[in-house]
Order: sequence, then C-alpha cells, then structure tokens
Amino acid sequence: MNTTPTTDVSAPAAPLVPGLLAGKVTLVIGAGRGIGAAAARLFAREGARVMLAARTEAQLKEVTEEIRASGGTAEHVVCDLADAAGVRAAVEHAVDRYGRLDAAFNNGAVAAPPGPMDQVREADFDRLYAVNLRGPWLAMVAEVAAIRATAGRGAIVNTSSVGGFAGNPVLPAYGALKRALNSLTESAAVTYGPEGIRVNAIAPGTTLTEMVHRWEEVSPGVVDQLNARTPLRRAADPGEIAEAAAWLLSDRSSYVTGAVLPVDGGMGV
Repeated sequence: MNTTPTTDVSAPAAPLVPGLLAGKVTLVIGAGRGIGAAAARLFAREGARVMLAARTEAQLKEVTEEIRASGGTAEHVVCDLADAAGVRAAVEHAVDRYGRLDAAFNNGAVAAPPGPMDQVREADFDRLYAVNLRGPWLAMVAEVAAIRATAGRGAIVNTSSVGGFAGNPVLPAYGALKRALNSLTESAAVTYGPEGIRVNAIAPGTTLTEMVHRWEEVSPGVVDQLNARTPLRRAADPGEIAEAAAWLLSDRSSYVTGAVLPVDGGMGV
C-alpha cells in the first residue's frame, strides 16, 4: 500500500517580517566602538544602509567590515564632533553615497575625570562642551537639512545620559551638558515636528563601554555601586541601548517625538 502523503502537512512557513529599519539610510556618529558600534551593526541587521562616522578610522574600518561580512551595507567616514566642517562633511558623505538621509543617531561623546565641580579643569569643560553639546547641535542642523532635501521626513536620536537628570556631584560638567542636550532635543522636536522630522533622545544608565571601564579603573568598585542602585542589578550591554535607538528611529515609533527615553534598568525610578 502506498503510504506517501498526498498533501503537505508540514507547518506553513512564517511570513518574512521586514527589518525595523528596512530601506532607510542611517548615519551613526560615534560608530567606532561601544553603543555606536553596536547600533551600526544592529541597524544594518535591521535592513538599513549605514554610514558610520567617528574619529578613529581603524575602528570604523573594523566595524564596517564586520557589517559587510554579515551581509549588511555600510560605509564609513572619519568625523570629529568638535569639528564643524567635519560634521557637515559626514552628513554630506552619507547623502552622496546613498542618495538620501532618513535617520541619524548622534552618539559620540567624551568624558572628563570624575570629581567635584571645583576640580573640573577648564580645558576639560571646553572639550565636553565642544563634543557633547555643540557637536550634536551641529549634527542635528546638518541632518535636518539633509532629511528635508532628500527623504522629506525622518528621525534623529541623540544619546543623553541618566547623569543629566539630576544634580551630579561626580560628573558635574558631563551631567550639565547632557541636560542641555535634552533641551536641544526637545526644541528640535517642537521645531521640526510639523515637517515630519522626529527628534528624540535616549538616556542610558550604566553601560559596559570603554568610558565606563575607564571610570572603573580610576574609581574601583564604581560599577558595583551603580548596579546596587539599579533595580535590575546589572549594567547594560551596548547592544541593549542600541535596541532603543533603533526603535526610536523606526516607523514603529511614528508618534513619538521630543522624548528623552531612560534606558537605565530602572536606575532613575
């Protein structure tokens, strides 16, 4: 007797779900390491064509090659957020290479040695201002112009910090400039929302980046102290922070603008 089934009783194939950022051209500033590198990899996996920008070309090349080896689309350009011409050139490079700009993640930042406000060196404060506040301002201005001229509508996400939500006796200048970045983000959201350009920020808590590892070196035990103040009792992996940025840049957050989203394991609750 022929026992061969006459019909296919196997489970139906799951429908293909487009990536979160499918078809979008996305610029990631600060993409050489940490959260920015994790974001560039994630955005490419989610279907974006990614332009990576950072100060260190060797790091950019490494991440770009990783993305390409995994089947993603990526290019890179050297960019220092403290250099106005370089910031504008990075945005222009994305448009020149891919023909448009849909989304941008402004993640680059620097830190200063921890300590009270009267011990912050003037040169360190000036560098923090140039990179952590003036840089994102320059980037947003250039990105809005590029989105307006090409895609027409789009989204921008800035990286803030839970350190900017309240008084910060350990990182006072860093915290102050992150709080100022929150204000710039909100102002940009109000200004460009009528054009369909959304602007949000994420505020990471303790995240295992090179910056936090350096802090641990000069202040041993600080990560454990921060984790003890975090309801989830751990630090984040950079990829977890990148997930929040990807959602805010995607169409799935289409009614969200002007938000500063804590991604902090509950630290700020």
